[in-house]
Amino acid sequence: MKVGLIVDSACDLPHEFIRRHGIFILPLTAKIDNQTFIDDHNPDTTEDFYQQGLLGKGHHAETEAFSAAQIRELFLEKVVPNYDVAICETVDRSRSQIYQNASEAMNMVMAQAKSVREKAGVEGNFTMRVIDSGQLFAGQGLLAAYTVSLLGKGLSKNALRHEVEKFAEKVWICVVPKDLSYIRERARRRGDKSVSGIVAFLGKALNITPIIWGKGVIGKPVAKTRSMDAAVEKVMDYAAQRVEVGLLAPIVSISCGMSWEEIEALPGLDRLRRVCEENNVQLLLSRMGITSSIYIGPGSICLSLAAEDHEFDA
Repeated sequence: MKVGLIVDSACDLPHEFIRRHGIFILPLTAKIDNQTFIDDHNPDTTEDFYQQGLLGKGHHAETEAFSAAQIRELFLEKVVPNYDVAICETVDRSRSQIYQNASEAMNMVMAQAKSVREKAGVEGNFTMRVIDSGQLFAGQGLLAAYTVSLLGKGLSKNALRHEVEKFAEKVWICVVPKDLSYIRERARRRGDKSVSGIVAFLGKALNITPIIWGKGVIGKPVAKTRSMDAAVEKVMDYAAQRVEVGLLAPIVSISCGMSWEEIEALPGLDRLRRVCEENNVQLLLSRMGITSSIYIGPGSICLSLAAEDHEFDA
């Protein structure tokens, strides 16, 4: 039985990890000024996006989920003939239409899967599941990496789904936004009032950089620092401490909306790398994709790990 993992392009993972494990990317559309990008995590497209500075001041950027019909065509062409079981993990449903559209597409696909496989000369039945990851960006990447570790264990699709959903409840995320006013404006367009105008104003006026931390998409400010570097170092120290205490899966996922030169210079990253190596923990370090860069803003970072309940301490 060949099992395939599908994630949408809000999921941040290193390109090499995606390639090595054959993860199928369900694209989103990014619209920036008069340009339209199909975000399928193609590294050349992502590099071009960054090089053009398309998230600079004055640029109007939005993301849009593929329609159910578009997703159906992708599934029928790329997924149904190549896998016996497909697991599709989407960004949290409260942040995108893609979970609903993928679920609708799945129902349409199941009605056509048998004939598509017969035409392709593929024997056996096809089945799939669409799972709301309840996560964003590096958190979604962490869940995908954990799912990959389960695929070779011979679990039934229902047991696999149960394990994935149980693990998702233990995923913690730290976000350090570079520009609070950017996030506030993005939230305003979506009707999301979770980032207040007062917080955005204070951040700009006093050069405060907050650390937003919590489970899944439910986050709260846990620290306010006077610089981006100080906030990033606190997050790296927090992750290093959790690694030393012990994680529920030996993976730390980090995505960064900046150049690789800037990523390698992040304060605390070398220490976190060393601690991960000493504790046999895989550090998945990636550049933010187009979708997550639009959502959080350029220059931001997102870190995720899985652990039992705890408080932020760094």
